[in-house]
Amino acid sequence: MDNCLNNVFIKDIMTTNVVYVNPKEGVIKAFEILLKHKISCLPVVDEDKEIVGIVTTTDIGHNLIEDRYTLDTKISDVMTRDVITIGPDEPIINAIKKMDKYGPKGEIINQLPVVDDNNRLIGIVSDGDIIRILSKCLK
Repeated sequence: MDNCLNNVFIKDIMTTNVVYVNPKEGVIKAFEILLKHKISCLPVVDEDKEIVGIVTTTDIGHNLIEDRYTLDTKISDVMTRDVITIGPDEPIINAIKKMDKYGPKGEIINQLPVVDDNNRLIGIVSDGDIIRILSKCLK
């Protein structure tokens, strides 16, 4: 299996049609986007498509239930600004290590935004993408 994974790079497994939001978007609208697309995170990008943050369904949903947001709350008010990213030419092993190492409170990161050399969003890789490759390597 190790040899199989050595030949897999992020660009081979990433999704390029990424749903994202800008920091000025309202949290209610962002939550609707997450639910509509059945995804669990939204990269936050500026007008140059540079990644500036990330929000998750869990973060927004929990805070909505706790009634911590108003209709005027913006993504920039609630997004995580320290985003763990990966490059398209990195091996899948790097994604696995980052997802494990940088998860908050011992959790695992479920998605990594894929960025180019200018920190511009070009894709996303999920734990599901990685599991599919692992499954193929086990055959």
